[in-house]
Amino acid sequence: MLSTIIIAIAIVLITVLNITSKKSFADREKNSPFECGFDPKSTARLPFSIHFFLIAIIFLIFDVEITLLFPLIISIKFNRIIIYFSTTIIFVIVLLVGLIHE
Repeated sequence: MLSTIIIAIAIVLITVLNITSKKSFADREKNSPFECGFDPKSTARLPFSIHFFLIAIIFLIFDVEITLLFPLIISIKFNRIIIYFSTTIIFVIVLLVGLIHE
């Protein structure tokens, strides 16, 4: 019996506090989602900068390249120096050809 009364009081308190604590005014800016500086109320077909797209792709390529170069640094202990340098030079040449092609 006592636990039922405590649960009922808790439910009433939660309901009253939930109703009284909400802000009553609705603002257009606060209700709309933030879309990285773009106005979400305008059309979704805005012109996209190809220059920005190419810079982002080049960044991703070189970001992945750095993760591929780390094992080469570790493998210098286990390989002969000629094999290490030839592998590294071939890898860098392939990346440079890809950069020039882009």
